[in-house]
Amino acid sequence: MDFAFTREQETLREHLRSLLDDVCPPDYAARCDAEGRPPREAYQALAKHGWFGLVLPVEYGGTGGSAIDLAIMLEEIGRHFEELAMWVFRTLTYGGYAVMQHGTPEQKAALLPKVLSGELSFCFGLTEPASGSDAAALTTRATRSGDGYVINGQKVFTSGMDISDYCLLVTRTSTGEKKQQGITNFLVDTKLPGIEVRKIETLGQRAIGTTQVFYNDVKVPASAVLGEVDRGWQAVDSYLWYERLCLSAARTGAAQAAFEYALDYAKTRKQFGRPIGQFQAIAHKLADMKVMLDVSRMLVYRFAWLMSQGQATRSDAAVLKLYTGETYKAVSDLGLQILGGYGYCMEYPMQRFFRDSRLAVIGGGTSEIQRNIIARGLGL
Repeated sequence: MDFAFTREQETLREHLRSLLDDVCPPDYAARCDAEGRPPREAYQALAKHGWFGLVLPVEYGGTGGSAIDLAIMLEEIGRHFEELAMWVFRTLTYGGYAVMQHGTPEQKAALLPKVLSGELSFCFGLTEPASGSDAAALTTRATRSGDGYVINGQKVFTSGMDISDYCLLVTRTSTGEKKQQGITNFLVDTKLPGIEVRKIETLGQRAIGTTQVFYNDVKVPASAVLGEVDRGWQAVDSYLWYERLCLSAARTGAAQAAFEYALDYAKTRKQFGRPIGQFQAIAHKLADMKVMLDVSRMLVYRFAWLMSQGQATRSDAAVLKLYTGETYKAVSDLGLQILGGYGYCMEYPMQRFFRDSRLAVIGGGTSEIQRNIIARGLGL
C-alpha cells in the first residue's frame, strides 16, 4: 500500500497553507468567533485563488481533483478555522457535488461556474423539529401547482441559511409504503418570498452558526427540482457520504490545531521548575492525542481513496464519522485540561475548540447512529 501523497498534492497543501496563513490567521478566526461574524474575507480569498474549482469538472473551469485532494484542502482549512471549512464544504457538497451528480445540463451551466468563482454559496435543509436522527421522517411538503411547486414546512439546524444563496432542500412530494419514498430535492433561492429564517443561539460554531427556517407557501419553478421527483432519498444518502468525508477531514485539521496548541503550551509552561510536558501525567495525554490524530488522518484518506475507487460502503462512512468526531471531542477536552485554568479563559483558543468539537458527535449523524450503522454492517 502507498501511504504517500504525490508531489502535486504536497505542493497543493503548501500553497493552501501559505494563503491561509495570510487570510485566516489565529486572531482572525478568534474575532469571527467572538463577534459571530462569518469569515467572508477568507472565503472570498479562497474563491479568488481558484480553490473552489479543485474538484469541479474541467469543462466548468475546475481542475477535476480527486476525493483525496478535497480531503487535503478541507483538513488544511479546518486546521486554520473549522467554520471556514464548514462553509466551504457545504458549498462544494450541495452546490458542487450534488449538482455535478444530479443536475440537468442547464443547472450545471448556470450554477457550477458561480460556485467556482465564489459568487454563490449553498446550505442543506434536511433536519426538522420532529425528524433528526430519523431524517427520512420529514414532513416539509412540496405540492405541485401549475408549472411549479409550493413548499410548506419547517426545518431546523439549517446551518448557513442566512448567508447562503441557495438551499438544497429535502421535501416530501408524495407518500409511499416506506418513508424514504416520495422525497424530492429542490435548489431553493434563499431570498424567495415566504421564507423566514431565525438564528439559533448555540454553544459553539458561532461565526456562522445555524438557523431554523419556516417555509410558508414558497413558490418554486419545476426547474428547481434536483434529480428525480419522488426518488430523491438515494441522492440524499450519497450527499451524506460525501459530507462525512468533508466533515471528518475538516475536524481532523481542527483537532490537529488543538493538539499543536496544547503541545506548544506544555513545552513552554513551567511548574515546579520544569516544563509541564515533562511530567508523565501531561506527556501521556499528549501521546494519546497524537495516536488518535494519526488514526483519524489514516481513516480520512483511506475513505477518500475508497470513494475514488467506488468501493466505499455505508459502514466505512460511519466508522470515519464516529472516530474522527470522537477524536476531535477528546483531543480538545484533553487540550483544555493541559492548559488548566487558562484553557477555561475565553482569551485562549482552546475553549473554542472545546465548544466547537461538541457538535462533532451530534451533527451530521450522532455517534450513536454511527454505531448502529456499523453494527448492522456486522450483521447484528
